[in-house]
Amino acid sequence: MDLSPVPSLGERAGGERRWETDPEAYWATIDAATTGLDAPVLAADLDALRFNTEQLLRRAGGKPIRVASKSLRSRPVLDALLAVDGYAGVLAYDVAEAHWLAVSTPERPGCPDVLVAYPSADLGAIAALAADPEAAARVTLMIDDAAQLDLIDAAVPPSRRPDLRVCLDIDASYRAPALGFMGVRRSPVRTRAEASVLAVTIGGRRGFTLVGVMTYDAQIAGVGDRSLHRPGAAAIVRAMQGASWDELVARRGEILTDLRRIADLEFVNGGGTGSLERNAADPNVTDIAAGSGLYGPTLFDDYSHFTPAPAMGFGLAVTRRPAPDTITCHGGGWIASGPAGSGRVPTPVWPAGLHLLGREGAGEVQTPLHGDRARRIPLGDRVWFRHAKAGEPCEHVNEFVIAKDGGVEATAVTYRGEGKAFL
Repeated sequence: MDLSPVPSLGERAGGERRWETDPEAYWATIDAATTGLDAPVLAADLDALRFNTEQLLRRAGGKPIRVASKSLRSRPVLDALLAVDGYAGVLAYDVAEAHWLAVSTPERPGCPDVLVAYPSADLGAIAALAADPEAAARVTLMIDDAAQLDLIDAAVPPSRRPDLRVCLDIDASYRAPALGFMGVRRSPVRTRAEASVLAVTIGGRRGFTLVGVMTYDAQIAGVGDRSLHRPGAAAIVRAMQGASWDELVARRGEILTDLRRIADLEFVNGGGTGSLERNAADPNVTDIAAGSGLYGPTLFDDYSHFTPAPAMGFGLAVTRRPAPDTITCHGGGWIASGPAGSGRVPTPVWPAGLHLLGREGAGEVQTPLHGDRARRIPLGDRVWFRHAKAGEPCEHVNEFVIAKDGGVEATAVTYRGEGKAFL
């Protein structure tokens, strides 16, 4: 699979960007490409993937993009993206996953730079990583509390392992004057003093080397700033994000000034798909995390400064007609993680004019859809949906199709297809 960007896709308004010019034809072509495959079927359009690959690079402004594995969950896709100039390293979500990605085999060289984005209490996975010198030299563990160092030592004492690479997670949330806490509750380390104390603690502990710092601005990277239905709310979000960014840049800069006196930092990771431009402009940030923008899920439909192509969708078979204007698909409860609500359910996109039923939604084994268009859809046909978040659809299938021009260009095995279930 070649994800090398094709810049002309972003310059020409013709058929290459069918997801914008003719979405009905775009999804119909993906459906045609998967004819004969049993549903549920997950598919991604190659031109759309390449467009998104180029868009992420352009927005990163030349800074390396560390690929967020949780947003892809497919080793072939990770490998294809890392083969593109400008993408470097992986941001993993689990220690066992990071170990797996870092290991070299005769068939596949392991990734030489894997940062685990979250602390872990999986002592077995930590012990296995520490027992593998190659992987231990390639994987960086996340720390935001001295007690996490104790957990690692409980898994395997420093006398029986090499020094382990660790990264310090700094709280990047915002305390808005009127809105309160904005962001995600991750690290308790927020101030210069707190960061310095923990850095000194790490440096004084046998078996650990502090090599990096991470800040994830979820209230900017993961929150859309555009709403066609609530323009007032969008203005509030933009104001909050601007104030949050100014506060974070100043605080992060002060913290890093102190930490660089304590440790020889190799990297400072920041951002996400929604905040690439901001982090690219901060000289303190050395690499930027992104991944969701490759697949372009519906949660990225509400951003004013970029519009990814809807590269991935899943097709379900129509198996029932409980009423003339209602059809029922088999399966469909591919609900996105996060706060429960209408924004986390899959969106039917083809054929156009179909809607979920408010009292049923997307079901575990069946999903009814209503609309006049349903009268003309025979049993056995498929309906295509977009998922709200990237990566999570891959937990439902063993492999997915890479489509191009009405045919199958390739298939990509998922984590699930390789027998892996990390979380």
